[in-house]
Amino acid sequence: MAIGERIRFFRNKKGVTQKYLGQVVGFPERSADVRMAQYETGSRTPKADLTRTLAGFFEVSTDALTVPDIDSDIGLMHTLFALEDIRGLTIGEIDGEICLKLDKSKGKTYVDMLEMLSAWAEQAKKLEAGEITREDYDRWRYNYPKYDTTLRWAKVPSQELSDFLVDALKDSPDTDE
Repeated sequence: MAIGERIRFFRNKKGVTQKYLGQVVGFPERSADVRMAQYETGSRTPKADLTRTLAGFFEVSTDALTVPDIDSDIGLMHTLFALEDIRGLTIGEIDGEICLKLDKSKGKTYVDMLEMLSAWAEQAKKLEAGEITREDYDRWRYNYPKYDTTLRWAKVPSQELSDFLVDALKDSPDTDE
């Protein structure tokens, strides 16, 4: 889905007009609706700073606005093909149903994808069980990984710092002897 479609989706979800949104993000009143219409139709593409401003207004991640172009069936298929190439997502069949699968031979990529998809499945299950509201679910999705409770995206020391600490521990005298 192109960014214009996502802008329209989130604007409608927020219940605001193009004119109002345009004014909120800094366009003059006389041209605010025209500018937003240009972005929503795809005749203009917002620059990074405007994308950040829009995401802030919508209370979503910029990634929620800049998803790949899946407006058409062909665009969607090529996005899936790219996921196959980059992430090891494959198509298969289970009990006569078409399904997407992760390729275990992809090592860390497989583990990363499994963790992310498992986190998504956990939230979907909570929604289905009534443990969270649709609003909570959408907030989780549109701000991912901000509200991810799996702690998959916790900050870790840089590789340089980790290497330094390992080397420092190797050089320290053994206190057990």
